[in-house]
Amino acid sequence: MQHSKNDLWVGLFVLLGAAALIFLALQSANLLNLNFRSGYVISARFDNIGGLKPKSAVRSAGVVVGRVRDITFDDATFQARVTLELENRYLFPKDSSLKILTSGLLGDQYIGIEPGADEHNLASGDLVTATQSAVVLENLIGQFLYSKAEENAAPAGAGGKK
Repeated sequence: MQHSKNDLWVGLFVLLGAAALIFLALQSANLLNLNFRSGYVISARFDNIGGLKPKSAVRSAGVVVGRVRDITFDDATFQARVTLELENRYLFPKDSSLKILTSGLLGDQYIGIEPGADEHNLASGDLVTATQSAVVLENLIGQFLYSKAEENAAPAGAGGKK
């Protein structure tokens, strides 16, 4: 059986295409990060992190300024401790606040940074104390249903008068 050079080029093209698809799949799932810049590490405590995962984006004004490095449970405060790595080129005041936000209605969760007004900037090893936990959709639905059930039960308990 004779092999031509075209078979070699087609095989190489197929391998490059498969590698590109794997790269795009890993990149879109936040499982691959090709950031070779160094950064500084800060941490924060949250009461509820929802579905936040390591390698989730850290954004300010919609721009990715870092990534979530690690998430652990602090059994002394019963809170989640989130470690963030921010790029060195982005500096934030010490009184900045962190929120866990969601991309769209049911999208991925990320951390949003709202800059403060302090004249000193965050440095590696700092702990951000101004945090807002994730809004859990199941809790919101439960509160809504509970308030509607109370609303419907109140007129019946008052003798049926409105």
